[in-house]
Amino acid sequence: MANNRIGRINEEIQKEMASLLRSVKDPRVSGGMVTITHVDTTSDLRYSRIFVSSLDKSKEKELMAGLKSAAGYLRRELGARVKLRYTPELQFVADDSIAYGAHILDMLEHVKPANPENENIHLDEDK
Repeated sequence: MANNRIGRINEEIQKEMASLLRSVKDPRVSGGMVTITHVDTTSDLRYSRIFVSSLDKSKEKELMAGLKSAAGYLRRELGARVKLRYTPELQFVADDSIAYGAHILDMLEHVKPANPENENIHLDEDK
């Protein structure tokens, strides 16, 4: 039952953080397309890992530095929006799962045969 509660809290934090990121005035954060892919909160609600993905991978380090500097503001605003006894400390983690998924999809779309000599062999399925 506690896992279900933590899951609901994670979803609520993810939703609120997505809207809060639009209000951050730091150009490192507001300059690009930022997506919160996952939130993982500890069971005692003291810490919350927020997995962030950016469309522009070249500025990812700058984005993470901007999020780290805005963590206090984001935590205060999150505490005002989400009614919890403790507002978790926010830890931002760069997430490359979207890029990894796109890479796997690209590999699947452009599959090369293991043995090029067998490329023109067609098995007759009717027999």
